[in-house]
Amino acid sequence: MNWLKMKSNLKNVFNYTLIKISLIPLNLWIISSLIFILLRIAPGDPIDAILGSGADQEARELMRSKLGLNQSIHIQYINYLKNLINFNLGDSLSNQEPVIQIIRNALPATIELGLFSILIAIFIGFPLGYMGLKNKNKKYDYISRIIGISSYAIPPFWGAMMMQLIFSVILRVLPIGGRFPIAENPHSITGFFILDSILKNDFNAFQGAVYHLALPSFTLGFLLSGIFSRSLRLNLEKAYKSDYIDAATCRGINEKNILLNYAFPNALIPIFTITGFAIASLAGGALLIEVTFSWPGLALKLQEAILQRDYNLVQGIVIVTSIIIISINLLIDIMIAFFDPRIKY
Repeated sequence: MNWLKMKSNLKNVFNYTLIKISLIPLNLWIISSLIFILLRIAPGDPIDAILGSGADQEARELMRSKLGLNQSIHIQYINYLKNLINFNLGDSLSNQEPVIQIIRNALPATIELGLFSILIAIFIGFPLGYMGLKNKNKKYDYISRIIGISSYAIPPFWGAMMMQLIFSVILRVLPIGGRFPIAENPHSITGFFILDSILKNDFNAFQGAVYHLALPSFTLGFLLSGIFSRSLRLNLEKAYKSDYIDAATCRGINEKNILLNYAFPNALIPIFTITGFAIASLAGGALLIEVTFSWPGLALKLQEAILQRDYNLVQGIVIVTSIIIISINLLIDIMIAFFDPRIKY
């Protein structure tokens, strides 16, 4: 009987996964089309960013022809989609470097910041949510609510500047920005500085990487922690009101086992869903955090590309970021479908 249930659940997850995967091309087409249109209707000319507004008309037309910007919009759009289908993101308009290479160099910094930010958000948010629930309408509950609401409501750029002011300017215990000490240029193996320092058994490099990562990752993690604290509190509160918790209590099971084996696993399923929204928020918050802390990731490159009207680079970064977010959300959806048999397609 258990084997039949497992087989049915696996079939359900497989069908659910196929449906989700089939929607990915449509999502990417909509995103890629929107970013193409928005860049073309936005004010500003990439030729001005490349040659300057004082360039003569002949040089401008020559550069426009070289970059393919003299073609009609629908021809540009067709060529753009053809390149995307062939996994060709083109070259940067500002420096003619392949877009995929620019993204490959900047992506590890963004992933490193994002991973540590999510971990910090969980380590802050989960204890806050649990302590608030266990001390309902008491001092710890009010503190938990204030911190949770504040972390979610604070504008990322303002929070980042306050962190810099406190820890870098006043206390002078952490660097104000950058990813590694300016005087040192670490030889990168994977692009992830912390991992590279471990692989090379270089404690000084490890210390320098953590030293620079601490402030931006803590800032972004704190700003996201309110999502996790609120979600855990609400779902644990709902779980503790369930009949199976009352049954476990009547059987004499201690509170720790009830939390770990009954309440927490059931509260995690909605939290998986919230994690998808947190990752999307991470992408938006990382833009302001990376710019404020001069963190050399995708978000900082995106800001530079927007200022330079670099169509190809903006399009490439948005599409790659969308693919990453869609893939992570797909993985989360599959995990939810696997652990929650109520989801059927």
